[in-house]
Amino acid sequence: MRAFRFESLTLPPEADAMRRKVRVFLEDERANRRYAAHRTSWSTFDPEFSRRAAKAGFIGMTWPRQYGGGEYSNLERFVVTEEMLAAGAPGGAHWIADRQSGPQILKHGSERAKELILPRIASGECYFGIGMSEPDSGSDLAAARTRADRVEDGWVINGAKIWTSNAHRVHYLIVLARTGPPGQDRHAGLSQFIVDTTSKGIEIRPIMNLSGGHEFNEVFFKDCFVPDDMMIGKPGEGWTHVTGELAFERAGPDRFMSDIRLLVELINKVGHEPNERQAVEIGRLAVHFATLRRMSSSIAGLLEQGGTPVTEAALVKDVGTAFEREVPEIVRKLLPMEASLDDEDEYSQGLAHVLLHAPSFTIRGGTPEILRGMIARSLGLR
Repeated sequence: MRAFRFESLTLPPEADAMRRKVRVFLEDERANRRYAAHRTSWSTFDPEFSRRAAKAGFIGMTWPRQYGGGEYSNLERFVVTEEMLAAGAPGGAHWIADRQSGPQILKHGSERAKELILPRIASGECYFGIGMSEPDSGSDLAAARTRADRVEDGWVINGAKIWTSNAHRVHYLIVLARTGPPGQDRHAGLSQFIVDTTSKGIEIRPIMNLSGGHEFNEVFFKDCFVPDDMMIGKPGEGWTHVTGELAFERAGPDRFMSDIRLLVELINKVGHEPNERQAVEIGRLAVHFATLRRMSSSIAGLLEQGGTPVTEAALVKDVGTAFEREVPEIVRKLLPMEASLDDEDEYSQGLAHVLLHAPSFTIRGGTPEILRGMIARSLGLR
């Protein structure tokens, strides 16, 4: 049995300097009307923004310079992530590649994969999707049925993935596949592969979302060949790499700041004289947000020390995305205004945008049931 500890973190001076730098960049972006903050978020796919962010040095920040990185700390990257989210920056093109795929390749990929892919990510010109979830298995990644069979000079993949965000737009997917029997713990025999989406044997079918948009996809693999040097790590190491990768995915500010612009627009709309109910609810949301921020920054500090805070990340993700789901339900009751994407009002547009997307917040990155099971095991409760 273990206890969770989220140590208080004081950001170093270089992180404060980085915050000032990214704020100048984002202010210039907004001043030149390159995006509308109330209608965009970290999941909004905008390749031109990603290229400008890369040119300013905000992608691949912690990576070695030989692969296009800036050799900054995880804490400097943390403040850039915070500021991008607070500003509603449309970072969806590079987000997954920068957040988790690139670090996986850097740590466990072949030298060819590093040299071929990492500089392109850092320049904002190479995008990744996550090939984990499968039909009929949801967040139970150990139930993966997609297979990779050994052939000369590589592997052949057959199977299917679902809910793969932006698979129709990205250059690569990191695919979890079974390369051997599961064993008694179900986690053995899994491996990860870097799969070029232009490869022969891949079919991508759209899944339209509630708002009529096309972000999700089904991906089918039929005798899709992947070279040996596009495996991440060694055969059978997939589960270890996946759980490490999910620490990056689940613990960042993007797991509780997806709708932060809505809260900002509410505060702007209410002004300096809120009524009692507005003051109480805004205050409660602000305190909840501050607590999540402390937890997330603590994990950034652990990552900077070389740790792998898998269970702490699961806790932040569970509590954080529940907060994200709660925000629009509270906010909509505080102002007597209808939500509409066609309204000229920024609050009305922002509320409509969040209401359409909020149902997905607690699903992506692992459902609450899966996360709470992980947390319970860590606490010795199951």
